[in-house]
Amino acid sequence: MAVSTEKTFAEGTNSPWLIGNARLVDLSGQLLGAHIAHAGLIVFWAGTTTILEVLRFAPGLPLSEQGMTLLPHLATLGWGVGSGGEIIDTYPYFVIGMLHLVASAVLGAGGLFHVFRGPAVLSEAGGQVAKFHYEWYDPKKLGFILGHHLIILGFGALLLVAKAMFFGGIYDANIAEVRLIDNPTLDPKIIFGYLFGLKDGAWTALGMASVDNLEDVIGGHIWIGLILIFGGTWHILVQPFGWVKKLMPIDNGYEILSYSLLGLALMALISSAFVGNNTMVFPSEFYGYNRVGLVSIQLLLGLIAFAGFVWHYWRFRQTSN
Repeated sequence: MAVSTEKTFAEGTNSPWLIGNARLVDLSGQLLGAHIAHAGLIVFWAGTTTILEVLRFAPGLPLSEQGMTLLPHLATLGWGVGSGGEIIDTYPYFVIGMLHLVASAVLGAGGLFHVFRGPAVLSEAGGQVAKFHYEWYDPKKLGFILGHHLIILGFGALLLVAKAMFFGGIYDANIAEVRLIDNPTLDPKIIFGYLFGLKDGAWTALGMASVDNLEDVIGGHIWIGLILIFGGTWHILVQPFGWVKKLMPIDNGYEILSYSLLGLALMALISSAFVGNNTMVFPSEFYGYNRVGLVSIQLLLGLIAFAGFVWHYWRFRQTSN
């Protein structure tokens, strides 16, 4: 199949750095390989950064004063943490880093396989693989692929729930101890009240970032995990309704990319609110008290993602006229 760059940011140019994965828009198998290889690079970064931070960790000095990026997140999950938020064992961090390196090698091999040995177009492979071939103008197939993504995200959310409830617990900044969360909040009025800024019957501008106990945090992850799994199953089985197609038309990769970037911008905005104001999810023991730098990075990334949304959506409108 001929490689096409029509209706992409690469249209009308021969510059390789601009074309990027746009050359693979009609090659579902090779685009899958590129995505898997990209995931491998991300996991490789996580693994190497974790190992490097373990090697330069200074006992007795707060993580926030050591310029750490990933160890604070692992400590928040309760790994290697003792009373008062003291890091007493870095071996779990080393193991997690090595597991990421092994996973990155597997993902890298998978990406290379799909690029060089797998079918360029998944429909040519037959069997179960062919189900994941997509056409930009086929909303049912795009929904099928989206559904699988959502289900995986749902199980990811439930993994945090499992860690908090059954596998060692997580760090509770309120008592400065790692504990099991054995009674998560499931009351929908409490959990979904955060979406409207309601906390303890009063309105707050912080919204979800106003959460101050782990029961609500883990209960929220239970809800979002189940919603994602249900939503993924729905998208696999049910085609988008007509009004959805009109509200969010999907005709090519431009639109999907723009919507994805808008979602990233929203997540960065929510994350900045948590980083800057919430010491339950981002304990001061691990992230410090001065969060200006962390918040600035989140906001900058959010602005870049939003600018990407505007650009790609504008380009879609231009090319669709």
